[in-house]
Amino acid sequence: MMRKRSITALAGMVTAASILAGCSLTDGTGGFTEPSSRDMFGYQVSQELKTSNAGSNVGVSTNAHLLSGRLYPAVFVPGPSGQMIPNTDVARTQVLPGRNRQVIYTIETDAKFSDGAHLTCSDFLLAYTAGTHPDLFGAHMPLMDQIDHLDCLPGAKEFTVVFKEGQGDRWRELFGPGTILPAHVIGQRLEMDANTFVEALESEDPDQLTPIAEIWREGFNLDNFDPELQVSFGPFRIDSVGEDGEVVLARNEHFNGDSAALENLVVWPQSADSAELVQAGALRVADVQTDSPEWLDLNAEGNPYTVESMVGELTESLRFADSGTWSIAENRQALSQCVDQAAVAEASSEIAGVEVPPVNVHVVRHGDPVARQLGERSKDHLETDIEAARAATGTEIRIGYATPNERKAAMVEAIKDSCEPAGITVVDATESGKTLDDLASIDATQSDGEAGDGSIDAFLGAIDPMSEYNSAAVNLSNVRALRAHESYFWKELPTLPLAAQPRTFVVDRNVSNVAVYTGPTGIGWNMDRWQVTDEESTSDPE
Repeated sequence: MMRKRSITALAGMVTAASILAGCSLTDGTGGFTEPSSRDMFGYQVSQELKTSNAGSNVGVSTNAHLLSGRLYPAVFVPGPSGQMIPNTDVARTQVLPGRNRQVIYTIETDAKFSDGAHLTCSDFLLAYTAGTHPDLFGAHMPLMDQIDHLDCLPGAKEFTVVFKEGQGDRWRELFGPGTILPAHVIGQRLEMDANTFVEALESEDPDQLTPIAEIWREGFNLDNFDPELQVSFGPFRIDSVGEDGEVVLARNEHFNGDSAALENLVVWPQSADSAELVQAGALRVADVQTDSPEWLDLNAEGNPYTVESMVGELTESLRFADSGTWSIAENRQALSQCVDQAAVAEASSEIAGVEVPPVNVHVVRHGDPVARQLGERSKDHLETDIEAARAATGTEIRIGYATPNERKAAMVEAIKDSCEPAGITVVDATESGKTLDDLASIDATQSDGEAGDGSIDAFLGAIDPMSEYNSAAVNLSNVRALRAHESYFWKELPTLPLAAQPRTFVVDRNVSNVAVYTGPTGIGWNMDRWQVTDEESTSDPE
C-alpha cells in the first residue's frame, strides 16, 4: 500500500535558504565561523547511529546500512525491479559454473579509500573472515557460510571466491553495503604489513585473529570516532561526529566514480530533535516511524514537504538465541504456534499508520511473486494452535529490540497476549536498547561449562531474506528448491517471520533525485545524487 500527500512543517520555521553547506557563515561581528551541523543538509534516519560497520551484530541490529551504504558500497546494488546491478565503481565479476561455483572479482583499478590507499582483495578477505567467525568477530553475515575458500594475494586487485558444492546461488548478495571495511588501516594499527595481515586472516588461529577482530568489532563505533581508522571508498567519508550523535559526511575526493552532488551531508539519529532541526532549516529528508510525526503541522502554510508511506521490502522477525531454552527447535516451534502474526501486524500497523500484512515465508521477500508459491505451503503457520504451543508451558522468553520504540513494543505486547493462554511468558526486555550481542550465546560459557546467559532470548528486527538465508536464487524455476528450504527453516526456526516492515519518508520538495527505496540502505541508497533545487543550494556549483 502506498499513499502520498503534502505535509506542512512547523509554522514559523527558518527557511532552508539559510543553509550554506561547505561555506563559512558570518558570526554577527563581521567575522566568520565554521558551519555547524544544523547549517548543512540534514537526513534523519529511523535508527540510532552506533557504528558504520554494517556486518557487525550492532550494525545489523541498528541497520547501519542506512549510513554506511555510501561509505563502503556494495559490489551489487538493487535496481528498480529488484534485480541486482553490478556496481562497476567497485568491481566486476565473472562466474565460472561447476559443482563448486567460482566467482572471479576484479576490483576497479582506481578504487581507493579516502586516505589514498587502494581497495584490494584484503578488504574482501577481511569481510569473509569476519563472517565465517561470527562469535569471535561479533559478526552477522550469514551468506559467508556459502563460501569454501577465498583466494587472495596481498594487495591484489583480483581474487576468486570458491563456493561449497551446490551453493552460491545468492552470490550477488555477498559483500553487501557497509561490510567491506579497510583492512590496511587495521593492519597498520596492529603494525602488520599486508602479507602478515593476510597470513593472519588465513591462519584460522584465534590468537592471531583476536586482535584483528577486536578492532573490526569496536573500531568503527561512532561514540568514539577514529578518523584514521574510518576511511571509506564510497562517494562520502565521515568528517566528524557531533555531540547529538549526528554524523557529518564530506565528499570523498578519492572516490573513483561521479562526485557527490553535495559537499556535505549530515545524517541525524532518530533521537535528534526533529522539530528543532526543522526550525533550523536543517531537515531535508527523513525516515520516520509513523505517518503522522508530532513535529509536522498538517495545517500550516508554506509546506515544503511531501510524505510517502508504504509497505517495506523487509520482514520484521524474531532472531533466536543459540543457547538456553530457545535454542531448542521444539521450543521455538511451540512458540510459533501461539504467535498470532496477524495480530502482530495489526499492532504494528496501528502505530505506524501503514497497513502491513503478516508474513509466513523466510527465504524470499514477502512481496516477491514467488512468495505466493511458497506461502500456500506455509499458510498454516499463520494460524495459532494453543494446544500445540502448550509444549512450552512454563517457559519465559525475553524479547528485545534496538532502541525504545512504541511500535515494536506494541508488537511484543501482541505476542504476549496471544501466547499467555499457552502458559508462555513473554517479557519486553528492551530497556534502553538491545542488539544481537545481547542474545544468549553458546560462545559465552561459565567456568562450570554451562552456557552463558544473555539479557534477551530473541531479537526483534527487520530481516532482508536475500542476505539472511542461504537458499536458491529467487525465480520460478527454483520453486522446488525454495520450498524445500522454506520447509527446513520452518522446522528449525532460527528466525520467526512476523510482519512486513512499515516505512514512511518525509522529503523536502526542493530536493531532487530522491528515490524511495525500502531495502537495507533505505531512501539514502543514492544520497550522493541528492541536490537542492531552491535558490540557496547546498551543492557545489561545479
